[in-house]
Amino acid sequence: MANSGVFEGDSGMVAKATELKNELQKIVKAIVDEDDINVDAIDKTQQILGALKELKLKKPISLEVDDTVEVPEEFKCPISKELMRDPVIISTGQTYDRPFIETRLNAGNRLCPKTQHVISHTFLTPNNLIREMITSWCKNHGIKLPDCVQRSNYDGLTKTDRDHFITLLENMSENLSAQRDAAKELRELTKSVPSFRALFGEYPNAIVQLLFPFSQKPSSEILSSLQEDLITTLLNISIHDDNKKLVAEEPIVIPLLVDALRTGTAATMGNGAAALFSLSALDSNKERIGKSGALKPLIDLLDDGHPEVIKDAASAIFNLCINRENKVRAVRDGAVRVILKKIVRRILVDELLSILAMLSSIQKAIEEMGELEAVPCLLCIIRESACDRSKENCIAILHTICFSDPTKWKEIRNEESTYRTISQLAQSGTSRAKRKAGVILERLNRAVNLTHTA
Repeated sequence: MANSGVFEGDSGMVAKATELKNELQKIVKAIVDEDDINVDAIDKTQQILGALKELKLKKPISLEVDDTVEVPEEFKCPISKELMRDPVIISTGQTYDRPFIETRLNAGNRLCPKTQHVISHTFLTPNNLIREMITSWCKNHGIKLPDCVQRSNYDGLTKTDRDHFITLLENMSENLSAQRDAAKELRELTKSVPSFRALFGEYPNAIVQLLFPFSQKPSSEILSSLQEDLITTLLNISIHDDNKKLVAEEPIVIPLLVDALRTGTAATMGNGAAALFSLSALDSNKERIGKSGALKPLIDLLDDGHPEVIKDAASAIFNLCINRENKVRAVRDGAVRVILKKIVRRILVDELLSILAMLSSIQKAIEEMGELEAVPCLLCIIRESACDRSKENCIAILHTICFSDPTKWKEIRNEESTYRTISQLAQSGTSRAKRKAGVILERLNRAVNLTHTA
């Protein structure tokens, strides 16, 4: 005999199915017994069959474990004593089946059933190791375990969590002490619990409530720790894809992030730049951020910023410069000079060469590179670098510079004569690098042949 663990609602579905079957049996008997064909009865039969089919499709899969099979204790939920379908870990470190522990938490019971310790928070972390072990065990014993995604749409948050979220947002409009505590907790929650990031998309005024302190006074007058917590929370929220458009379109957000690049602590500046990088994943946001004047403070941060935040600034500039208008803005705001200065000092060479290669489609950028003696630096990197992508970007930039400014061919020719740098790249570079190097070599050879002919 099998012991079936079924989902809540199964008994009601069974009763409904029995009722439909009895009704069907009566109608079919009437159709068979009557001499004339009753069209209405046939239609009714089809309706009942359709209802039975729909009920069958909706019926959850049951978990059947034969009585002869002994389920390992570590696979059983301490509450239901049944094989766990969706094991999760609570704050005490104990593992339970999600539906059963959530029922207790939603009822306000904050004691761990196994340890009787207070559950400090209600975030449920999937126990993927136990889940995999259960799946493997079920497969070996021929037991059908429903996939947890098919069974539920849990986001990992309880009603208590949502109420707490609302309370934290409300506290952002209270006194400074309440604001600091709420901001710190929201920062931590949005960092460690992805579901909390999604909550900002569910509550229309959540971002406005979060940033309430900035509506009362300018950033320069906000406590630096509070500013850092709020900017970091914005970064955490923006990581959630569904939030990117929502966050960027809130009028206060982008100006606030730009201001953080100028007035914040090193951590605030870095997280502000990282938030702009995250938001700029959307093309519509690239344009919005570019028009806000964000590129100039990002370039300044790249130039004089703390070493830990320079990479965040570079990443944001790169993403923004995929947009052509932003390339023009970046060149106008001095990006070429700053980037070349960093490359000469061998700081973030690979990342900055990628930006420089993008900017080389702007004529003014090419002219600046020529004036700033970029050619010797780029040739040196091709010789020294072990990074194929860096070499490819260097030769692509050199190709554009030389065909734009004929006076640079002499430097290329001397480099080739001394080190055969271009020839070696044409043989061992990436396909794009080989192609660009080949064009340069062809031009050099043609120039030599013309000289001989003359």
